[in-house]
Amino acid sequence: MGNTSIVEEWIEKADEDLEFALVNLQEGKPFIAQICFHFQQAAEKYLKGYIVAKDLEFRKTHDLPMLLNICISKNSAFETLSEDCEYLNTFYVESRYPVHWPTDFSQQEAQRSSEASRRIRSLVKKELGVV
Repeated sequence: MGNTSIVEEWIEKADEDLEFALVNLQEGKPFIAQICFHFQQAAEKYLKGYIVAKDLEFRKTHDLPMLLNICISKNSAFETLSEDCEYLNTFYVESRYPVHWPTDFSQQEAQRSSEASRRIRSLVKKELGVV
């Protein structure tokens, strides 16, 4: 297993992003794009935590499907997260930068992002034996 203190840092940062997004979503804050971005960030950090823990190839990328494929190379259980990673992947760029296509995110998209991010957290923590 990789450096446990670094793995713990990745998981802790992911938990912070997830909790920040959940609180803002539950309180009905109007910052839907930012909330979705933090769900994407949480997913990214959970996957990177797993990658570090298993001494897999670490890529400096925000591409969730790419990170997921690295996880799948070690553990096929991660294949179940493919749709979640594809969905969350769009929120990295579209929620943060001006783009030339519609990006009016809805409460339903934020809720779906929440569920996707929590499924990723659940599997990563289960596979790492983290509570």
